[in-house]
Amino acid sequence: MSETDLIDRLADLAGIQPFYFDAWGDRVEVASHTKAALLTAMGFDVSTAGAAAEALAHWEKRPWQRTLSPVHVFDQNQHDKRAPLALPAGSGLVGWSLKREDGHEESGTAEFSHLDWIDAGEVEGQTIERRALGLPGELPLGYHQLVLSLPDGGTAASRIIVCPPSCLTVEEAVPGGRAWGFTTQVYSLRSDDNWGMGDFSDLAAFCEGAASLGAQTVGVNPLHALYANEPRHISPYDPSSRAFLNVAYINPEKLPEFAACKPAQKLVASKAFKDRLKVARAAEVVDYGAVGQLKREVLELLFRHFEEAETGTAESRTAAFEAFVAEMGEALRTQCLFDALHEELYRIKGGAFCWWDWPEGLQSAAGGDVAAFAAAHEDRIRFFAWLQWLADIQLGEVATRARGAGMPLGLYRDIAVAVNPAGAEAWSGGDRLVRGAAVGAPPDIFSPKGQNWGLKPFNPVGLVDSAYEPFIAAVRANMRHAGAVRIDHAMWLFRLYWVPDGMTPAEGAYVHYPFADLLRIVALESRRQNCVVIAEDLGTVPEGFSPALQAAGVLSYRVQWFERNYDGDGGFFAPKDWPVQAMACISTHDLPSLAGFWSGNDIDWRERLNLFKDEGQAAREHEMRADDKRRLVDALVASGALAEGDREAALAKEATLALRLALHRFIAMTPCRMVVAQIEDALGEVEQVNLPGTIDQHPNWRQRLAVPVSDIFVREDVKALAAAIREGVGG
Repeated sequence: MSETDLIDRLADLAGIQPFYFDAWGDRVEVASHTKAALLTAMGFDVSTAGAAAEALAHWEKRPWQRTLSPVHVFDQNQHDKRAPLALPAGSGLVGWSLKREDGHEESGTAEFSHLDWIDAGEVEGQTIERRALGLPGELPLGYHQLVLSLPDGGTAASRIIVCPPSCLTVEEAVPGGRAWGFTTQVYSLRSDDNWGMGDFSDLAAFCEGAASLGAQTVGVNPLHALYANEPRHISPYDPSSRAFLNVAYINPEKLPEFAACKPAQKLVASKAFKDRLKVARAAEVVDYGAVGQLKREVLELLFRHFEEAETGTAESRTAAFEAFVAEMGEALRTQCLFDALHEELYRIKGGAFCWWDWPEGLQSAAGGDVAAFAAAHEDRIRFFAWLQWLADIQLGEVATRARGAGMPLGLYRDIAVAVNPAGAEAWSGGDRLVRGAAVGAPPDIFSPKGQNWGLKPFNPVGLVDSAYEPFIAAVRANMRHAGAVRIDHAMWLFRLYWVPDGMTPAEGAYVHYPFADLLRIVALESRRQNCVVIAEDLGTVPEGFSPALQAAGVLSYRVQWFERNYDGDGGFFAPKDWPVQAMACISTHDLPSLAGFWSGNDIDWRERLNLFKDEGQAAREHEMRADDKRRLVDALVASGALAEGDREAALAKEATLALRLALHRFIAMTPCRMVVAQIEDALGEVEQVNLPGTIDQHPNWRQRLAVPVSDIFVREDVKALAAAIREGVGG
């Protein structure tokens, strides 16, 4: 077999798709060098023909050499739950023990040769059989552990995950079976009390204001942990870890420690601090560096007070903190160990931001010098754990206030597609995350050269070997304190486009994931945490993906700008033609706001920044936008969402209030189970949250709402918009 054939065979077994169809319908073959690079990123040695042959042989033998797969995922309704075993032909008695999640344990024995035969193979001259071990009884939902005692005296173990057939549905969660609400970027919230960026107190007030107009949910940007020691790393979709929180949203003044800590009160009351705070509050866009420094100074004092004043008091907050640390376990310690290392090596010593530039013994959680560092910096690890605890408490208070105000769903959170390569999740992930490739997208009409997002995805090989633990942790963490969760670029449950390091986005390939298992786990966590699931399924959707989501009770994500008949006349779909099992919205954080779309502000930005490929493209884009506006207004009038008499005014450059109401009335007229309005659209804000293809050229992730939270939901235009949605949704 040639080296190319070896690479092709191994790539196929590892789930690397050998071709894809681009946006123009052309078949694109994946080059052998791309496959080799992606296999290397997965952990295979294919550096030479000999190494590739050895890697292929090892992979082909793996099902026969491993007695049990590390994990088995079952649908609760499967009547025949069986775990395949691989043992030498003629093996004798196998003992088994199944420890359920609740601690109940069952055990027994089985004669291997009496088990149902699956298939057989030969490894190093020995015949290996695979036979099916039936699992006992009606296993309850949850995570169980199967342990085998083998005839040769060895043992084998596997995680057994039993999942419900579908996620929690809106019909089950909300009276009437439909829900509506607002979405907001937490940092953008403005108030007289915050320190220059929105915090959890502002979010709670926002939820209560939205609930006063009948909203049943409030959606927020990802709240993932970024970098506690570098607040200027700001994209919520480029996290350090998806399993923990961004501590920048803590409101220090609402902490019990602040009320008791005189040094912190004195600092905040000082003229110098007040002057800095005034500047941060007055900033046109969020100054993350200034806000982060202000909060850190106060939180350091509060932590010192917490440690000195309360430790050892049985009924104090210390007991609650210790309980949180115990609940979060090793994952929390690893996150905070990374934060302590990052502080020491980057912020304090002015050294490297990225862990791969740290001393060799500290370049992973398993590094030889990590334990010694941890022993010498226990106080800093504890400080960062304390910050996570505070953030969790305040987010929990947001959820409590939202539900208390009458929101049946409360918060609707967002999970990013992958993580920053320099962050905690990548540092501690080992072979569970990819090394040597990043998530991106193939060339399409909007990005002719393709895209490289620079994010590190899960390694499907390592993910299975870890019994899906990091995936479970990310899903569970983001359903915490939430009634709904949105999975960004949800196709990553099925496949992701990987771009090898050092190659262009056009040289990437799709890599497949264990979709059925991951979707079942999402359903299990959804049911356990009473959390509705929305899948952001925009773009190229693989065959079979949408039907599987529908069967699992996951809502599709439908955006007004894209709901049109591209295969026909290009007109926008009528409300009745939208799907039932979906969430409807006008726009998203990566698209122009309603007012920005109407004025062509996004086109103007791209022209100013020379993002178009030729001088005439901006003019062509404006012409197409004018046509889109006419088609959309036609759909609004035809549906009755906009009066015929308002047609001409609606086509003006500035989005009128009548148009804004009509668009939201239109999506509320659809049968979609959920309807949400961006608060930027409710307020008529022109700038979009994020302009893809830019970093600092556009104020991405820094814009602040023009209106303080206290004034938003008493405005007549916002109340009118809420009424328009409420009337259509029927709630």
